[in-house]
Amino acid sequence: MAKYIGPKSKISRKFGEPIFGHDKVLARRNFPPGQHGQSRSRKKSEYAKQLKEKQKAKYTYGVLEKQFRNMFALAQRKKGITGAILIQLLECRLDNVVFRLGIAPTRAAARQLVNHKHIVVNGEVLNIPSYIVKQGDVIGVRERDKSMVVITNALAGNSQSKYPWLEWDKNLMAGKFLHIPEREDIPENIKEQLIVELYSKA
Repeated sequence: MAKYIGPKSKISRKFGEPIFGHDKVLARRNFPPGQHGQSRSRKKSEYAKQLKEKQKAKYTYGVLEKQFRNMFALAQRKKGITGAILIQLLECRLDNVVFRLGIAPTRAAARQLVNHKHIVVNGEVLNIPSYIVKQGDVIGVRERDKSMVVITNALAGNSQSKYPWLEWDKNLMAGKFLHIPEREDIPENIKEQLIVELYSKA
């Protein structure tokens, strides 16, 4: 999957979920896009269900196929339940942590902030969105960028205390990554076992 730059509502309607956040179009048209979106669809095969779940995860976290496959391979090498570890690794990406902290309104915006060197990790500028944040890392806004409108607006409209694995200091405009989140604490509606089953066929 290449980088998607089309209408996000179309993707949300495809999966029947607001995977990019609140979507007014999805609220009005809660059926797949296209000419036959409202017609009764035939029963999906197991492969189709598995592929759809993988695509949902990739769109949700904004990860390309090669990155996603590499992350799955890393999850396989770790001890534990592969699917849960995969979701945990996706949650630990720097762009996702910036989004969860409320520094950016969306993951795409968070990725842009990281790419443009507005984000620091442990006091050092880091412009790698795929960086895996570790326990104890402190993620914040670069000093000269703390007054950026997109950042101040995002912080004003979000609650920085809704995730138990993150701690936010509003005075420093920085958050601490306390620990890797438990799978049951991660709010994304992704059936990761279907993804494991899909890759196990390859």
